[in-house]
Amino acid sequence: MDTVETRTIAKVSMRLVPFLIICYFVAYLDRVNVSFAALTMNHDLGLSQTAFGFGAGVFFIAYFIFEVPSNLLLEKFGARKWIARIMLSWGILSGAMAFIPAIARATGLGNEHSFYLVRVLLGAAEAGFFPGIIFYLTLWFPAEYRARIVGYFMAAIPLSSVIGAPISGMLLYLHGGFGLTGWQWLFIIEAVPAIILAAVVFFYLTDRPAEAAWLAPDERAWLAERLTLEQRQRQAVHDYSVRESLVNPRVLGLSLVYFGAVAMNYGLSFFLPQIVKAFGLNTFLTTVVSATPYAVGVIAMVWWGRRSDRKAERRFHAAFPLLIAAVGIAASTALDDPILKMISFCVAGFGIFASLPVFWTLPTAFLSGASAAAGIAVINSIGNLAGFAGPFAMGWIKDETGSYAGGLLLLAALGVMATGIVLALGHDQALERAPLAAAE
Repeated sequence: MDTVETRTIAKVSMRLVPFLIICYFVAYLDRVNVSFAALTMNHDLGLSQTAFGFGAGVFFIAYFIFEVPSNLLLEKFGARKWIARIMLSWGILSGAMAFIPAIARATGLGNEHSFYLVRVLLGAAEAGFFPGIIFYLTLWFPAEYRARIVGYFMAAIPLSSVIGAPISGMLLYLHGGFGLTGWQWLFIIEAVPAIILAAVVFFYLTDRPAEAAWLAPDERAWLAERLTLEQRQRQAVHDYSVRESLVNPRVLGLSLVYFGAVAMNYGLSFFLPQIVKAFGLNTFLTTVVSATPYAVGVIAMVWWGRRSDRKAERRFHAAFPLLIAAVGIAASTALDDPILKMISFCVAGFGIFASLPVFWTLPTAFLSGASAAAGIAVINSIGNLAGFAGPFAMGWIKDETGSYAGGLLLLAALGVMATGIVLALGHDQALERAPLAAAE
């Protein structure tokens, strides 16, 4: 490997990836900490499983509506300013979850509808953060590095449960201060890092390589040339406009793939603590045991992404773990023993999280520039509608049948659908090969 390339990739990775992992860790924890709060919050607010599932998922309706506009604004104004704005607004609204009873009294909406309202506002506030970061990474890393880099970044998802679950479990035991209960303190304390990081993002991030004073001149020149040549290589095959990327059949197909992956992820994550609590564990042990599939997911995400880059193969590396996830979730419904059930959930965790970093190499291989910003946002917004549909279906089926089995089988079926679409769409690996002029 060329010395300039080695130095540049190492320096960019060290500068951006650890910081972005921290930001996404906080974002994801603020998005799903409602699943841990539910262990005591649902009783205090009088929420049924259907109401909780709807409120947990309605976040994604607003997320869907504002996703594409937010990502296009990020491309226009730059990641530094826009991501700082996103983090500040979602931090404030995540903290507002603690005050649902007060909001209910002030507005007359009642606890249930106030819960829905704050979750909708939180979804609008956070819209654009994840696809914005995925787009941002395409501005800094050549295609052949992206599976591993996205894997490192997205490892924040399972890490937020591995680390955040026991922390959330301990926070649930805080009672009495200022008349607040444990679940209220959970929302307040876990919202503070997002507000602090908003200021750090504004001063720390660099929008594009040409502005990176922390790179040497030869490093800036190499990276700019490599990324420019890759963009020309894609545009030579097809130069998509923003409008074309919004309705491109491959983009829409990949949106359905992501829908299946997200359904398995959120359908499981929002209800796993309550499934585990039924084993007869106390609240803290419930949060610790619930974290085990995510510990497996951290390893899977990093290892599988690196393997995909090393093998220079995407299609199998995206499809196989999706199928493994579906099998793990389906198997859990046939097992009554808590240990065997958790093993099946760990298998599902491996599949869900291994698939994600490889999946995001598929759209970024044929989209670039503003069309990439739009296409990534479309895929993420449509896919994240499953963040509404999955939890709502899980809650409704549980209330109707008294069991989580039907909901889990629905998630598994969506995973099988996603697997089939990946295999049917295929992937042009030539779009990710290093341009010769940049390699010389």
